[in-house]
Amino acid sequence: MKIQVLGSGCSTCEGLYEMVKTAAKELGIKEEVEYLTGDKGIQKIMEFGIMQSPVLVINDKPVMVGFTTDISEIKKIIQESIKS
Repeated sequence: MKIQVLGSGCSTCEGLYEMVKTAAKELGIKEEVEYLTGDKGIQKIMEFGIMQSPVLVINDKPVMVGFTTDISEIKKIIQESIKS
């Protein structure tokens, strides 16, 4: 499983990254959550044709665009991505 958070490096992006790391740990996922910021993060976001950040990407598929403060929703998104 490959989990990435893409963003510009702003506090919103960093907040999502921290929440995704916590959610993954609570779900028992051992893979490291990758955080791409700045030019690399923006480039990757543009490759997906997305014009908003942050973006949660699981197995090279964007699964969430924008930010949610609800860790249970992030866990649900991760779990659904594992199943598919």
